[in-house]
Amino acid sequence: MTTTTSPVPESGPPAAGAAAPRPVRLIHTESTTEIPVHMLFRDDRDDSDPAPVRLRPAVVSRRPGAEEQPGEGAEERPGPRRPAAVRTRPPVRPRSSVPRVDPELVERSARVLPGPVGVLAGVCGAAGCVATSWWAGVLPPLAAEALGGTAHGGAAGLGPAQWAAYAAAGALGLFGFGGLARGQTGRAWVLGLFGRYRGTVRRTGLLWVNPLLLRRRVDVRLRHWRSEPVPAADRSGVALRVVVLVVWRVRDTARATLVVEDHERYLRECVEAALLRVPVPAPGAGRGATDAAEDALARLVAADTAPVGLEVFAVRPVRVEYAPEVAAAMHRRRIAALDAQHRASVLTSVVDSVEDTVTRLTMRGLVELDDYERKVLVKDLTVAFCAGRGETAP
Repeated sequence: MTTTTSPVPESGPPAAGAAAPRPVRLIHTESTTEIPVHMLFRDDRDDSDPAPVRLRPAVVSRRPGAEEQPGEGAEERPGPRRPAAVRTRPPVRPRSSVPRVDPELVERSARVLPGPVGVLAGVCGAAGCVATSWWAGVLPPLAAEALGGTAHGGAAGLGPAQWAAYAAAGALGLFGFGGLARGQTGRAWVLGLFGRYRGTVRRTGLLWVNPLLLRRRVDVRLRHWRSEPVPAADRSGVALRVVVLVVWRVRDTARATLVVEDHERYLRECVEAALLRVPVPAPGAGRGATDAAEDALARLVAADTAPVGLEVFAVRPVRVEYAPEVAAAMHRRRIAALDAQHRASVLTSVVDSVEDTVTRLTMRGLVELDDYERKVLVKDLTVAFCAGRGETAP
């Protein structure tokens, strides 16, 4: 950036003994850098001199609060360059571990009819077939005599009308008897037509369902599953084998049947994944730690299985043991810890007993002991109490 300034009148040399006057700042609103004097008056340039280097503008900073007022003949300087807008990338949303399913795929009731309607339609179809046979004259004589009529009707032979009557009566009978179904308590039917979900039947008793619909039976009772030993780990990372009891049921039959191929297998895999993410208390842990682990496992498995229509009530570890590769080492460590704890409790009891004995003897005035005698008595009592408790004296 080049700054144009007005010429400054030359001033004479300063008087003797007077200080040199301070140069007048030409640009009051800018702070400038100093330029060497020998560079200002260097007009001639040799070809051997290096090529000129383009320098940055001399303006370092603008004084705050200063207003720019250019005079006549002065060229107006452009304002400070605004910093270019920094393009920031939109924040990346973390991927959720919960699977997403079609929100429109939810359980709804299917349209069914009571069972007697299907029975009535089947009986009507069968009666229509018999009547058509009598009409066509193809009814056997024994059947005609049993029905109390003649062997032949008004027309003989099978014509188009008779075949049409046979088809209508047969279709009615097949639809009537073929659509009968028995609904059971704790079981549901998931109905589909040409790959499309048509509804769920949870009613019990004799029902009539469209025989063209594909039926899938789903168990909606409260169920429990006891797993095989599943790999897990405690808070220290020690390998464990855990057997869990899962209490669950199918809440949405449509999602449990159509979203996953096998919802029971999906539940088992979710339980195994949760056991690898939640630390399980080691064998012998307190009830508080066990309850906390149960709650964490139940919440995690319930969140993973809710999108597929399963409802998990509890995930309880019923047996926790160390993995075979670390079982021997952890058993020795546990025995050593129990032994150290037992020794510490025995030593505390012995020290308390010795202190109580020595205090009673001295307080009641039965014996007068100096420091040496007190130490000997304490040692003898300690050996006696430890030997009485089955401990080897040091």
